[in-house]
Amino acid sequence: MELYDLEVSGNCYKIRLFLALIKQPYTLHSVDFLGGEHKNETSIERNAFGEVPVLIDGDLTLRDSQAILVYLARKFDRTDWYPTTPAEEAKVVQWLMVAESEIARGPNDARLHDKFGYELDIDMARNKSARVLDILNKHLSDRDWLELDRPTLADLACFPYVALSEEGGVSLKPYPAITDWIERIKALPDFVSMPGI
Repeated sequence: MELYDLEVSGNCYKIRLFLALIKQPYTLHSVDFLGGEHKNETSIERNAFGEVPVLIDGDLTLRDSQAILVYLARKFDRTDWYPTTPAEEAKVVQWLMVAESEIARGPNDARLHDKFGYELDIDMARNKSARVLDILNKHLSDRDWLELDRPTLADLACFPYVALSEEGGVSLKPYPAITDWIERIKALPDFVSMPGI
């Protein structure tokens, strides 16, 4: 397996973290994002959207971090991380969608603005951050993990950009249940970190 990666990307980090936690080897290819490598012809052939991560496994090429997480869990039969029963799977998937939408447009966008200079509506990003962090903090106030009383892909999908919120000017101090959850993830066996976490 080959992973085309950007070290400071939370979406790429989700994949590196999951592969570390399940002890699966892979070949890492760092993409020169600032140099525009993600937009060159070869990169566009791998992913027409010109984004990372991209996972290549034999003849299969996958983009999108959530899709890659699901694929890896299925490939390695990790039902502990991604269950197969309809209700349990749906409970995990709903958080994958939160990672892709509310967290992406909240904490991630705020970080893109503050850390990387993206021009976007920072007030909207911070308002969306407050909303999703309020919901997440309340949800975690009486449980250790997002679903199923154990760490799942739900936690890994939501974790990076929430943990990196401070880089977007969004304090996590008002959210003790979230900060406790972050520490539980960091305490998982074989946890690996990334810049900012």
